[in-house]
Amino acid sequence: MKKTRYTVAVIGATGAVGRESLEILQERKFPLEALRLFASKRSAGESLPCQGREWRIEELTPGGPFEGIDFAFVSATDAISREYGPRLAEAGVTVIDDSAVFRMDADVPLVVPEVNAHALASATRRIIAIPNCTTTPLVMVLKPIHDAARVKRVVVTTFQSVSGTGAAAMDELIEQTKALLSFKEVKAEVYPHQIAFNCLPHVGSFGEGGECSEETKIVNETRKILEEPQMRVTATTVRVPVLRCHSEAVNIETERPLTPNEARALLSAMPGVIVFDDPVRKLYPMPLDAAGKDEVFVGRIREDRSITNGLNLWIVSDNLRKGAALNAVQIAEAIIARA
Repeated sequence: MKKTRYTVAVIGATGAVGRESLEILQERKFPLEALRLFASKRSAGESLPCQGREWRIEELTPGGPFEGIDFAFVSATDAISREYGPRLAEAGVTVIDDSAVFRMDADVPLVVPEVNAHALASATRRIIAIPNCTTTPLVMVLKPIHDAARVKRVVVTTFQSVSGTGAAAMDELIEQTKALLSFKEVKAEVYPHQIAFNCLPHVGSFGEGGECSEETKIVNETRKILEEPQMRVTATTVRVPVLRCHSEAVNIETERPLTPNEARALLSAMPGVIVFDDPVRKLYPMPLDAAGKDEVFVGRIREDRSITNGLNLWIVSDNLRKGAALNAVQIAEAIIARA
């Protein structure tokens, strides 16, 4: 008999993405049998609410126990994912991982359900990876355009909120802003430079070629999800003083011509995408519009007259929701639907 209720574990339950996962499980009325919350020792014994109950936080230890868990949403550090992802999978748990550890493994599907849910069939290791929080909205916009006109090249510049780094970064932006407005000294601890009233063209670590690790992730993950290993993709990633929601300026070159109106029609039909595009009325996506929303917003859709078959677009999405927690829950829902 098919199961109708499921035991879910949230690894990193007290972090920004973990807390968002609990909200989404409640909002979507996910069929919970039980909820296991795991965090560090300092949070053990506390509790968090979800679906009308208080759930006690457990300390994450190698011994678990993990038996009986159906799904584990892992949103902690790369080290935690690397250690506990295989442990959980070996215990029979379907692991939905938000780190970069497994994304490029050939035998681990990298999934955005609206784009490549079919890849879930290849999850032989019981581990499924979630893309980077900038890759997810990008591929959701690229998918219908690629299907219709074949994307040849993508140039993307991201404007990433501090919540992508975590709760400590959000606190740092708030405290720096307070300090500056009070003419006090600013302390930079999470980032190498002041983030308040500033932009840092630096997300992740720098490689030998000068690319940030975040830029490399966008390139490789986009190719994997769209199943186009030779697609030309280049990225520049920027951290901006916004608490929540990532934005992206995207330039697309296609093999076949596609007018802006045709692109709007294709994007309007894409599940999970909202076209918000009326510049005359000053309507275009902004972080304030997307915060707390599930959808990917796209606007400023226009022809790039400097190249043949070029389009420019502006994308905004909530990095904690569709960029992370929502995508994980949707993957679990897709797996349940396939069972």
